[in-house]
Amino acid sequence: MSERHRATRTGQPRDGRPSSPTSAERKRLSNGTSPDQKLRGAVEDSPGKIKAQSLPLLRYRGAASVRDTQATGSRYKNGRTWYQSVWTMSLLTFLVTSVGVALLYSVLSSAFAMHCDTKGCRMSYMRPAYYRFDGFDTEHTRFASKYSLYLYREQGVDYDHKVSGIPVLFIPGNAGSYKQVRPIAAESASYYHEVLRHDPVLAQTGVKNLDFFSVDFNEDFTAFHGQTMLDQAEYLNEAVRYILSLYSDPNASRRDPRLPDPTSVIILGHSMGGIVARTMLVMPNYQAASINTIVTMSTPHARPPVTFDSQIVKIYTDINGYWRQSFAANQSDSNPLRDITLISIAGGGLDTVVPSDYAGLESILPETHGFTVFTSSIPNVWTSMDHQAIMWCDQFRKVIAKTLLEIVDNRGSSQTKPLNERMLVFKKWLLTGMEKIAEKTARSTTQTTLLTLNEDFSSAVVRDERIVLRGLGTASSMLSRLRLLSIPPSDASTSKRFTLLSDTRLARPGQQSGLEVLLCSLLPIEPSDSNESFQTAIDLSGPDHSLSRLACQNVAADVVPLPASTKLTQHPFSRDGEPQYTPFSYLEYNLSDLVDHAFVAILDRNEHPTPGWLVAEFSDTSLSHSIEDITLRRLVTTGLEVHLPPGRPMVIELQVPSMQSSLLAYDLELQREPCASEHELFAPLLRHYMTRPYESKYFVNVKHVEVSLHGISPFVPPPADEKALNNGLSFQLWTDPTCKSSVTIRLSVDPMASLGKLYMRYRTVFAAFPVLVVAMVLRKQFLVYSSTGLFITFSESIEMCLKRSLPLLMLSLTCLSLSVGHPRTPDALLQYLKGHDKSLPNFGQNDLLTGTADPFFWFLIPMIGLVCIGVCVAVHYLVLVLVYVFSSIYGYFVSRPVWSPRDDSAREKPLPSFTSSTRQRRLITTIVLLCLVSTTVPHQFAFVVACLVQLSTDVRAFWHARDTPSTYNTNFSNYAHSIFLLMFWILPINIPTLVVWIRNLAVHWFMPFSSHHNVLSILPFILLVETMTTGSMIPRVTSPLRHGTNAMLFGVSLFAAIYGVSYTYVLHHLVNLIVAWFVILHITGGRSWGRRQWQHAQQAGDVKSMATNAARGTSTGARSPSLPATDPAAAAFSSSEKSRGQHHHKAP
Repeated sequence: MSERHRATRTGQPRDGRPSSPTSAERKRLSNGTSPDQKLRGAVEDSPGKIKAQSLPLLRYRGAASVRDTQATGSRYKNGRTWYQSVWTMSLLTFLVTSVGVALLYSVLSSAFAMHCDTKGCRMSYMRPAYYRFDGFDTEHTRFASKYSLYLYREQGVDYDHKVSGIPVLFIPGNAGSYKQVRPIAAESASYYHEVLRHDPVLAQTGVKNLDFFSVDFNEDFTAFHGQTMLDQAEYLNEAVRYILSLYSDPNASRRDPRLPDPTSVIILGHSMGGIVARTMLVMPNYQAASINTIVTMSTPHARPPVTFDSQIVKIYTDINGYWRQSFAANQSDSNPLRDITLISIAGGGLDTVVPSDYAGLESILPETHGFTVFTSSIPNVWTSMDHQAIMWCDQFRKVIAKTLLEIVDNRGSSQTKPLNERMLVFKKWLLTGMEKIAEKTARSTTQTTLLTLNEDFSSAVVRDERIVLRGLGTASSMLSRLRLLSIPPSDASTSKRFTLLSDTRLARPGQQSGLEVLLCSLLPIEPSDSNESFQTAIDLSGPDHSLSRLACQNVAADVVPLPASTKLTQHPFSRDGEPQYTPFSYLEYNLSDLVDHAFVAILDRNEHPTPGWLVAEFSDTSLSHSIEDITLRRLVTTGLEVHLPPGRPMVIELQVPSMQSSLLAYDLELQREPCASEHELFAPLLRHYMTRPYESKYFVNVKHVEVSLHGISPFVPPPADEKALNNGLSFQLWTDPTCKSSVTIRLSVDPMASLGKLYMRYRTVFAAFPVLVVAMVLRKQFLVYSSTGLFITFSESIEMCLKRSLPLLMLSLTCLSLSVGHPRTPDALLQYLKGHDKSLPNFGQNDLLTGTADPFFWFLIPMIGLVCIGVCVAVHYLVLVLVYVFSSIYGYFVSRPVWSPRDDSAREKPLPSFTSSTRQRRLITTIVLLCLVSTTVPHQFAFVVACLVQLSTDVRAFWHARDTPSTYNTNFSNYAHSIFLLMFWILPINIPTLVVWIRNLAVHWFMPFSSHHNVLSILPFILLVETMTTGSMIPRVTSPLRHGTNAMLFGVSLFAAIYGVSYTYVLHHLVNLIVAWFVILHITGGRSWGRRQWQHAQQAGDVKSMATNAARGTSTGARSPSLPATDPAAAAFSSSEKSRGQHHHKAP
């Protein structure tokens, strides 16, 4: 035996096997240095180029072979060990991560601190009582044990639980409660019993109280699980059938037997409850014509809020396709939705749960059957609302209650008015009245008032085109209180409009006091019974027998309420404890609306002096309306400045077509000279609005305005009517024309506030783009591994990616986004990418990439890439810290000294290896888990378990690599860590469904899902995780098959970037395929990889010693699972780990 193999008397074990190093020596090994050893090396970015330099080495017994040690040392730069390299962050990575994290912080801070709408809701109060229908049991529905049906009653108003009115069914949203119906139900009950019930005229028109039903879904998570949504829709259709049956049951109803039984119900849906309501119409158990009115609040109609579940995406595709095809039918008789009214009400900027952009109906149905409106537009509401406040806001619930009570008609079986009349009611209560689709009474031929004057009434005609009244009820006679403003003739060369603004409410027909505005025309003939055809008659004639009679129409019904704007007001709304101001009354007519009239009559019928003012005028449209043709790029760089002269009209409208995107926030400043008159009638009032959807915001006493809008938004489908033009954002400014002061408007983009707009629109990119980053990093690791045999660390790999592959990928994606939005892009490419059929409107054109084809936002992809890279690096190091802590705990228990009963002293515990259960036990565990997935638990549960097991593997691998830094151990630790990060970023896709399943268990609903039980969706993950628990490193592939790994990982990255946000659930299946490929490599590539290593070792002349050690380790039956049995060098290392001692060999 040579000198270097001769054992000493004190340290050599009896069996002659090499000994394990002590703790101190292992610590020096883990640090990569020893008293006689230094390691230097470098790994270039290009795979296959390795530079190594090492001094003569001394090898500890039980350490890795010289070849392994040299390779381990050569892989790290500047003499860093593996442990140091794991934690080291390059300057490039640090800069990119810092920029990404800083951008993310800016987005979050801007979203919650800048351009935030002010909360203006007043609290509502009620006295609720709920009656549960126990009769709605399993005989009616299979979900009776899970869901419940309730009837709401307001205490002190409703005295029994028998149905007596018109049925309204409330559907709660995601994790919503059936008790959320109480604010609106209480207000409708109180308003009917206190106001409407005592009006005999309304009783003859079919007005009746409302019976509010509500459904207890046990706060199901409908936003995350499509099957739950289908279950709820099925249950609700049966509930509707049961509700309608109650009205024909004398024991359950107090309804007048002379009235027809109801055949339909009104649906009131909150959040995802609105989608469930629309889903009811496509279910097999839907009863035809049982629903004709759906009012939704904060409901994402256009697209699902998250796309983690394939069934939710399919449900949205099916119901939106069904509605679009139904309204696309040429014949209305064949349209199954011809009598349906759908109203979508959005909360606006305060809703941070569901983006209000998704509430749009423009891509689903025409305006003849519904529209989208924001709560800030609704008269007497004028405030944004968060996701929950829209159900209890006092101002809003009053409007909804009055609207529902006005659309009902108990004289018909449908219990509602016809479609056209319902739409008129919704427009009246929910729109501002200034929209083009608003109905005006001035266009009707019905005359309400007969105005009698002297034949010579020229003294009452105002020669000027403007009337200004300061103070009311001050005139001595009624004739002097009349002002007649001549309507100018219609001229094609000039266009004029009439506007009127007052701080008092205009009198309606029959009122004997107040300010009344009439549209009048001369009666050509004076019939004897002319007085009988008018509701009221006003005689302002004197003793002169020559009279003039004017047929007039009261226009109080056309009044548009505006928030009061004075020097004392700060907001358009009044909160609890704040004084409530009377809204302004505003009228606006084009000359085309007044062609049948000759005068505008303003009659002050106040008998006593009353504070108040009025301004009325005709103005040229060319002076009051301007279009600023400025590009978005110029608006961003230089802003917009508009000067308004002193002689301007009372109302100025400024239209900026380029302001369409909801991704930008603006600042508007209004500067004006002091008022020249002695007293200013009102402070400047500003409204900015859009017409698709109907969104208006009001600003009183305006000086500085933060402008945010919900216009063209990412991922939202385009309107169904492609001919409909988007006129951009318009500004409407009311100023006192008597001030004679000039005004300057400055508009500029706020970059920091615009960052906050990305939060709500791009939250879901964190479920897609990080997968892109991790897949590219893993791809680089495999490229280096296949070329050099070294599986580099995650930190090293991301540094290499940042130098080349990731910038190139981001640049390519940016060019792709520009080409998709370019009008010259070939149609064939667009049809392939977007799945677009040219015969139909392209509703999926915004599903790609960042969801917008606007070339101005080309920077979104690099920006999102930077943020996601920074987040991925931050998560990597956070996981690394977690792994380090757990590995330290693990190492404490596996390496602490053990007590020896022989010599009654503590001795060091042998180096542990990867311990795992037997192959038979692992097989049984896998089969049991797959059986559970196929029958009881969803595959998402098994995925979470697999992630936890992989984390434990990562912990153990990290400790082994730190304690014994051989090439094999460090390779496996890096590999296990990267696989865990890949699974970690797939975890958010699976967690929501798991939460739904756990929620069902909590309510004792044990019926398994009809979906999410495909074992193939989880089998590869289970097999890979089970394989890695044995410490088995994936074989190095040098054959052309290595290109398959490269292509698959790159394909996942590409899909995550292009379709990841719109079809996030597909990422799980794509990663599942990659994992299956890894399993195949583990199973089929191990033997060939071992043979190649054996041949390499044989060429080095070291086969004999390795074979001896491998046989020695195999004969003892204690092979280390952390090394493949087919690798002789690994077997030798496994054998040496079992020995104990503190002596070393010199390196050969």
